[in-house]
Amino acid sequence: MKDYALLIISAIFVNNILLAQYLGNCPFLGCSKEMGVAVGMGSAVVFVVTLASAFTWLIQKLVLVPYGVEYLQTIAFIVVIAALVQFVEMFLKKMIPPLYRSLGIYLPLITTNCAVLGIAIIVQRKDMGFVSGVVFSAASAAGFMLALLLMAGIRERYQITRIPKPLQGTAIGLVTAGLMSLAFFAFNGMI
Repeated sequence: MKDYALLIISAIFVNNILLAQYLGNCPFLGCSKEMGVAVGMGSAVVFVVTLASAFTWLIQKLVLVPYGVEYLQTIAFIVVIAALVQFVEMFLKKMIPPLYRSLGIYLPLITTNCAVLGIAIIVQRKDMGFVSGVVFSAASAAGFMLALLLMAGIRERYQITRIPKPLQGTAIGLVTAGLMSLAFFAFNGMI
């Protein structure tokens, strides 16, 4: 139990997939302008990453390794992730149309979100078991969602703050992301 707690804390804070490993920056900057959109994108990423990790672990151990076709890992993982994203897209379009419209192009881009593929590959490279891999993936996705929500809160504050013209828009977003990354490095000695 203690190992899982350390794994979760490590994945969320110390090795945050977004702020320490720099994976998934596109949706981080694109979907962090409004809190509602950030919650929707974060929830979709948590769902897709957790399920993708479980399915890719099974595919790796039951198909790719026994048949000696590990070189197809990236292609197989992308197919699994794309199928899960299609499922999420259909679900949101049918059940929550406003969120579906607000996510716009970023929802299908979860397929190409390098954080999703990166987490699935990290689980395989670290040779994690099924349960620890799924726990690590869910915690990493929660870390992604935490960073996204923090950024959305800060960017909403920017709308009522006077910012010099050269720093408005993407520039202040990148500066803020860099400062958040530095702040998360403070967790490095924690575990």
